[in-house]
Amino acid sequence: MNSPVIRPVVLCGGSGTRLWPLSRTHYPKQFLCLIDDFSLLQNTLRRLDGLAGLGKAIAVANENHRFLVAEQLLEIGLQADILLEPAARNTAPAVAAAALQALCEAGEKAPPLLLVLPSDHVIGDVAAFQNAVRAAIPHASAGALVTFGVLPERPETGYGYIRRGNPVPNGYALACFVEKPDAETAQAYLDSGDYFWNSGMFLFRADTYLEALDRFAPAIRNCVTTSVASARRDLDFLRLDPVAFAASPSNSIDYAVMEKTERGVVIPLAAGWNDIGAWDALSTIAQTGANRNTQRGDVHSVDTHDCVLFSEGRLLATVGVRELIVIATPDAVLVADKSKAQEVKALVEELKSATRCETEFRHIVHRPWGSYEGVANGPRYQVKRILVKPGASLSLQKHHHRAEHWIVVKGTALIARGDESLLLSENQSTYIPLGVIHRLENPGKIDLEIVEVQSGSYLGEDDIVRLEDSYGR
Repeated sequence: MNSPVIRPVVLCGGSGTRLWPLSRTHYPKQFLCLIDDFSLLQNTLRRLDGLAGLGKAIAVANENHRFLVAEQLLEIGLQADILLEPAARNTAPAVAAAALQALCEAGEKAPPLLLVLPSDHVIGDVAAFQNAVRAAIPHASAGALVTFGVLPERPETGYGYIRRGNPVPNGYALACFVEKPDAETAQAYLDSGDYFWNSGMFLFRADTYLEALDRFAPAIRNCVTTSVASARRDLDFLRLDPVAFAASPSNSIDYAVMEKTERGVVIPLAAGWNDIGAWDALSTIAQTGANRNTQRGDVHSVDTHDCVLFSEGRLLATVGVRELIVIATPDAVLVADKSKAQEVKALVEELKSATRCETEFRHIVHRPWGSYEGVANGPRYQVKRILVKPGASLSLQKHHHRAEHWIVVKGTALIARGDESLLLSENQSTYIPLGVIHRLENPGKIDLEIVEVQSGSYLGEDDIVRLEDSYGR
């Protein structure tokens, strides 16, 4: 018997505010390398290698993150269907869109299985995870809606739970989902042995899931069906229709389907699972060094114990501290008591209320053509380091409030400036007066690196008038 086709559905939404200042609105935690040299998103797909019947992945992403998703998949040599959500509507509509897309691509073939995976979790034991997926395949193929219940290691109050029912092969019938408990209730759940942590991972046939939506959440099914039918292709992305998708109720798979179905199955999972909900979680999953410190980057410590220490670039040094979280980035430093890790979210909300830009972008801002990094700024001036990938170009644009000086540091720059065309190499420079139409392009085979000096009365990123753009912005 042939193995069924398994389409991984990777949910790339989420903000990860408790991991600020590394996680930002436009660069949330799923794109960060927290455990090794791969991002959480990349590892989500890498751990599937070796599963039989694995088909092309489907990534459901926020429009603002579309180029990040595409770039990170390219880095690990994977292609995926990338569906763009025009509005956040939780997991049930997102997976409905993926299911409709998967069935459309399957055509007359058997409906594929959808392996629904959050993109920002850590799983330490890949073999155990894959074995759990294999155990779930017969149930899902027969029409069950399968979820994976993590064997609890402690009375955790930060997770939802799943209560198991009667035994089935390699698992249990799903009795019910329960909300995050208080400490006493969590201990009772742990002692009973009848409860699992809710992992947010699922396996089911695409048609089975849509039939469940028809029965339990028809408004979601109808709105998403219309949105997918009216979707439009944009480069490597499929843009869901914004009006129809926004009309869908916002609901999770748990509430919309799993709590109501009689066909639920839970497969136990003991694989070193962690959702990295806050900085203190890294102490339990990342490699710890001397004195039980978890550290990454240029960190030196003396008489420092049980701390989480991350640095992006600058030297981070500590002396005589205990149970602290210290995260240093070029534009922000977080110092927190380890026991208060969950409260970083409240801090971020305060910063957002104060309209601080440090919650939005990292110091390196990624664009489809490359990236830029703020180096210095002051009244009426700003300095950036700009990197343009080979063959890529910025939009044809102009500015109303600023002029720009460009100095080529590495590579070759092809520059359109008004009616002129300039080819500049290392150590050459040019000047773009205010209001002049211009474009920067890398015609070479290596990265182009330039230093840009902006001067003018207003230097915000919204002072860009795009006349042509290869990336549909």
